[in-house]
Amino acid sequence: MEPEAFLIDLDGVLYVGGSPVPGAIDTISYLRENDYPFRFVSNTTRKSRMTISRQLESMGFEIPVSHIFTPSMAAVSYITGKGGTEAAILTTPDVSAEMGCEGIKNREQSTKFVIVGDGGDLFNYPVLNNAFRNIIGGAELIALEKDRYWMGNDGLMLSAGPFVAALEFATGTRAAVMGKPSREFFMRSLASMNAAPSRTVMIGDDVETDIGGAEAAGLWGILVRTGKFRQEALESAPLTPKKIIFSIAELPRLLASGELCPDQ
Repeated sequence: MEPEAFLIDLDGVLYVGGSPVPGAIDTISYLRENDYPFRFVSNTTRKSRMTISRQLESMGFEIPVSHIFTPSMAAVSYITGKGGTEAAILTTPDVSAEMGCEGIKNREQSTKFVIVGDGGDLFNYPVLNNAFRNIIGGAELIALEKDRYWMGNDGLMLSAGPFVAALEFATGTRAAVMGKPSREFFMRSLASMNAAPSRTVMIGDDVETDIGGAEAAGLWGILVRTGKFRQEALESAPLTPKKIIFSIAELPRLLASGELCPDQ
């Protein structure tokens, strides 16, 4: 049987830098016109969902905020589920403000939670040392994501993972990971569509975070050769994607030809 729903990564799959991947806009239109439910699961932790939606609109996509799932919103659910309302938030002001609107205030000292996302140039020794002291003092370390790198406008960029790993090493703790490859992150996205994992396809550019995480959660993974795809990463990965395509532009053809059968 053909897929009943899709989870799609954003950066590197729909667009690279500030430009849409050729054919990506037509592919999303094809899914919408043929009544395929879809959601976007991004490990982006520099931008709020509203900022992401506006950025996509400027590139020609029509993606509502409700269709975008990010680690920051998973962290809000995680912390509020534990009765928390504050955290030391190490990420951009845009994401920190969104979390504040959702009920998690930024508190730099004496907090029960330390949230680490991709803060980019905001990371420095005092910021990381303050996080270290909070964690040593008993705060729980929460990683919005643990990606090693991503593709920026001028090349590969460090993501949050290296900084999370440094704090884990220094404090002797393990972070609770909110974004991909967390199974809970995929399940929350599927629940919004009432979709079964075995009938859902995940499309991403990271063989371990996107594809490995999705397949561990029971989804069917398709790896694209755009974005941060690297052949050497594929060859050294502990898994083989169900399918590898050049870009998301190939999806309509694969669906029309019946080549995608997740339950087989």
